[in-house]
Amino acid sequence: MHHYRTHTCGELTEININSEVKLSGWIHSKRDHGGLLFIDLRDQFGITQIVIDKNNKVFTLLEHLKVESVIKVLGKVIARSKETVNKKIITGDVEVLINEVDILSVSNVLPMQVAGNENYGDEIRLKNRFLDLRREKVKKNIILRSEVISFIRNKMIENGFQEFQTPILTAASPEGARDFLVPSRIHRGKFYALPQAPQQFKQLIMVSGFDKYFQIAPCFRDEDARADRSPGEFYQLDIEMAFVEQDDIFTLLESVLTQTFKKFSEKKIVEVPFPKISYNDSLLKYGTDKPDLRNPLVIKEYTDFFKSDSINLNIFKNIINKGGVMKVIVAPIGKDKPRSFFDKLNNWAKEEGASGLGYMSFNKDDLGLIGKGPIAKNIDIELQKKLISDLSIKEDEGVFFICDEVSQATKFSGKVRTKLAEELNLIEDDKFMFCWIVDFPMYEIDDNTKKINFSHNPFSMPQGGLDSLKNKNPLEVKACQYDLVCNGIELSSGAIRNHKPEIMKKAFEIAGYSEEVIKKEFPALYYAFQFGAPPHGGIAPGLDRIVMLIAGEKNIRDITMFPMNQKAEDLLMGAPNIVNQEQLKELNIHLIEENE
Repeated sequence: MHHYRTHTCGELTEININSEVKLSGWIHSKRDHGGLLFIDLRDQFGITQIVIDKNNKVFTLLEHLKVESVIKVLGKVIARSKETVNKKIITGDVEVLINEVDILSVSNVLPMQVAGNENYGDEIRLKNRFLDLRREKVKKNIILRSEVISFIRNKMIENGFQEFQTPILTAASPEGARDFLVPSRIHRGKFYALPQAPQQFKQLIMVSGFDKYFQIAPCFRDEDARADRSPGEFYQLDIEMAFVEQDDIFTLLESVLTQTFKKFSEKKIVEVPFPKISYNDSLLKYGTDKPDLRNPLVIKEYTDFFKSDSINLNIFKNIINKGGVMKVIVAPIGKDKPRSFFDKLNNWAKEEGASGLGYMSFNKDDLGLIGKGPIAKNIDIELQKKLISDLSIKEDEGVFFICDEVSQATKFSGKVRTKLAEELNLIEDDKFMFCWIVDFPMYEIDDNTKKINFSHNPFSMPQGGLDSLKNKNPLEVKACQYDLVCNGIELSSGAIRNHKPEIMKKAFEIAGYSEEVIKKEFPALYYAFQFGAPPHGGIAPGLDRIVMLIAGEKNIRDITMFPMNQKAEDLLMGAPNIVNQEQLKELNIHLIEENE
């Protein structure tokens, strides 16, 4: 017989009745029923009820043992009485009558309870993460994460991909985010950087003649925490393929992710191929390049209507005359929505930094549909009819108005679209709605410098190649770039890469970078491209976000084994911490005091 157990705490059933078994685990809970002590014994696999009567020599010992102590028990499996059967667990038909007990580890008083569903703050959960991980919900999320990654890895191998590991200590690179730097002991005054992503390495793998690469890749970025990204580090399914076009990558990822989400979730999944939405159309219709397609509301531009002399709304006209736009959203608000509903939205809009949120509601009377609300009073009946016709407004619908300069109106209309859907319960929570955002602009104007800069990934191939770079307005050049979005969350960015040195030189030249800068900032990639590089492309879905969606969690910390807090601190390990002067001296580092 095994020293610690013959079975786990999650597998005993009626077929084991009358068997002698050995179990090991944590005391999940205890119940004293006047001479009979019932204990729920827990391990990773489940819970088994064990029972001991007061005549047993170890009764008193167990009676005083604290929950979460670890014990080993030897006993006989017996059937539970009918009134105590628990159909919610696999072991609910049986219990173990204890003969012997061995105390393996004693627990102190707990800083947080493992049993039950009590909510604790992030600080106590992260400081006691090992206890938090014992709780059922968190434990299931971590096991789910392991299973999802294993499933995806197998699917990639089935699709002919090979898994390669790329360096963790590498060179600093201007890829957008702030690097984590690692000082070199051997090379005085020089630093390694932790990779923001294996971007250049995976392209070099393609140049090296490998055809299909993937990696479950750790990425490191010195960024502030967000709900959908851990501070400091995250994991992605890093993919690169040679001799491919955009649709080849789409087909692969649609297959792998559809199978993954179907395997681990019961929610409905949009059928493949996923819809493709241009970047410009996404901004126009949804106010964001990360649209949640579960939300049926669509934004429309309706600027010209408010230029009419018959409309006495100078607050809008003044903005429009200065180059602003009017965005409108039609929503099914229902019959006779109270004024408080609109006041609440108006107050929310002010909290978001807007001047307010204009609206009209529509009900039917003897003359047909008629608008109500402050704005309706300034639009005559004939123009209201035109508005109703143009926007296909139906009875018991409302229209909401967002007027501002273009970028602000676009951004805020996206927020209004989401807020309305939430308030009106329009979002279909039982679905995963994927889409591709395509045709990103290659360049944009930097708000601070007012100069042309890359808008996405500088390694991307411009649509039309060198010809478009030479002959088009840079702001009109589209890139072979794409994002994968699910339920309003960006899962991945990718691109068909620029593999030709002459196109790379021209692309960087437009953004103000000389060939010497390319050689300095991206020496390996630029050098390698001189010796024959295949057309190639890739993508890198975020594994943390995939698991978060499947688990139905709102925060990335709930699917991460040992997460940091919002300040990028590991409360359990005490990181970051202060190192001693000897270590700093060895690395040739001198810390500057704040007043120096």
